[in-house]
Amino acid sequence: MGYHFMYVCLCTGVTDGKIRDAIYEGCCSYREVREATGVASQCGKCACLAKQVVRETLADLQLSQAAIPYPVEFSAA
Repeated sequence: MGYHFMYVCLCTGVTDGKIRDAIYEGCCSYREVREATGVASQCGKCACLAKQVVRETLADLQLSQAAIPYPVEFSAA
């Protein structure tokens, strides 16, 4: 369990874990993650970091799904 969460957005208290959760729950883009979590909705200083976490998480998800031998219903569009 010992996963360390990092605050991405201090204004709204959004961690990288919350961003990942939003993606695992179906968000497929930075815009959708922002709408779901409120990240970068105040001062916007965290936007670059938030986008980076979204990009990395989507890439990880695509890699893990590419390793699954059966088709998975998931669109990154």
